[in-house]
Amino acid sequence: MVAAGGRRAGVREWTGLGLLALPTALLGLDVTVLYLVLPSMAEALDPSATQTLWIMDAYGFFIAGFLVTMGTLGDRIGRRRLLMLGMGAFAAVSVFSAFAPSAELLIIARALLGIAGATLMPSTLSLISNMFSDTRQRALAIGVWATMFALGMAAGPIAGGILVDAFWWGAAFLLAVPIAVAVLAGSKFVLPEYSDPQAGRLDLISVVLSLAALLPAIYVVKLAASRGVDVTSIVLLVVGVVAGVVFVRRQRGLASPLLDVSLFADRAFSAALGVLLVGLIGVGGAMYLVTQYLQTVEELTPFTAGLWMGPPALAMFAASIGSPLVARRSRPGVVMAATLTLSVTGYVLLATAGAGAVLHVVAGFALVYLGLGAIAALGTDIVVGAAPASKSGSAAAMSETVQELGIAIGVALLGSLTGAVYSSRVASPPDTSPDVAWQLKDSLSGALSVADQVPAETINAAKEAFTNGMNIASAVAGAAILIAAILCVIALRHLHPLAEDHGAHADEHAHC
Repeated sequence: MVAAGGRRAGVREWTGLGLLALPTALLGLDVTVLYLVLPSMAEALDPSATQTLWIMDAYGFFIAGFLVTMGTLGDRIGRRRLLMLGMGAFAAVSVFSAFAPSAELLIIARALLGIAGATLMPSTLSLISNMFSDTRQRALAIGVWATMFALGMAAGPIAGGILVDAFWWGAAFLLAVPIAVAVLAGSKFVLPEYSDPQAGRLDLISVVLSLAALLPAIYVVKLAASRGVDVTSIVLLVVGVVAGVVFVRRQRGLASPLLDVSLFADRAFSAALGVLLVGLIGVGGAMYLVTQYLQTVEELTPFTAGLWMGPPALAMFAASIGSPLVARRSRPGVVMAATLTLSVTGYVLLATAGAGAVLHVVAGFALVYLGLGAIAALGTDIVVGAAPASKSGSAAAMSETVQELGIAIGVALLGSLTGAVYSSRVASPPDTSPDVAWQLKDSLSGALSVADQVPAETINAAKEAFTNGMNIASAVAGAAILIAAILCVIALRHLHPLAEDHGAHADEHAHC
């Protein structure tokens, strides 16, 4: 556990936090920017339903796969240096993404963006941990960090809608360029360099094992969600599990492990990671479905749909900034549980929405986002606070791994569940050509593309089928979030409010 108290941050540290807010917001924006760009991108590149899902979540999957390696690499070569290298790479690949001429190349570009993004996320969070050693200041700074990531996620659909209306779908990716210029220009002036002087050389075998454990497991989630469990997915799952077991055993025997697995012995660390994972699965799926609902069921323009995402963004902002302040007087576990319970109400609203219920859906998603803001701020602080300064990069990487993986799994699982419900409830009219029938069955976007070739009641039935799928997926997600709220109360009940005696808090936390 990081020592409580410590030197209070000054002007340079808060200015540095402002600079770190830029790549943090950019990373959040890139998670969601395609949600409202998707219809225009689909019209230009004509991806299949499977390719569309890969375009959406390849970014998050590859971030999740490489975060552990990049977090530890920052501990070794310097967190500011890794941030600057990653920022330059992110901008270059963003330009490539903007002008990708095919769905296949855009998938590759999104994967490369994920790898570049994996250098940025643990760098920003671990630098904050080094810059803010005072417990309450660190909690507030991480709350600001979570807010900027959340605002980036919320601004993604809005920015995407504005840019696709004014220019073309690829313009949304070019936002990375001016942000990269600002970060590269200012980093040396306001950000400290930090590396672990005791860290040994990067163990390449551990890097390979971590990728062999994470990437097959991630791919199995994708494969099983879209095609069901088959021999290929079982083989990949076995490979991932075996690699994971070997990876953990190797880390226990290394003097300088890629991941300090002893951190998982801390109950609060493990519980907070679990809550973050479940919470982000629900949010990732809900955002995908809500943005598709607004554009396909309600047929709003990208710009109008983006504006409707404003109220949820405000709810997330309030929770990200407010929850660390409330946690100074109330136990963090109780604060997280209370906001997650409000999120369950939001999922109930989504599970009961029908066509023509824009306000109903937006209100539900605002409550979902409220819970995300609280767990992102407090959960991340719990995870990072459990690690010593020399391991903050590794702890930050674990926090970001589960969050990115959660978003990607949410899109894959809840998106595929909605798609399965949709396909089971859509029927083609008699004498429909095979191509039109396939478009109707494939997705609601496909059905809308052939709306002039089928009766209006068929399109209305397709919209109802998609809404039914969203209802069922939201109900499933809400049940999982309720379990996460209960976990917060039980597993985090020993954590004191931030304003209480931090020395006692640290002692108790260190012995759990």
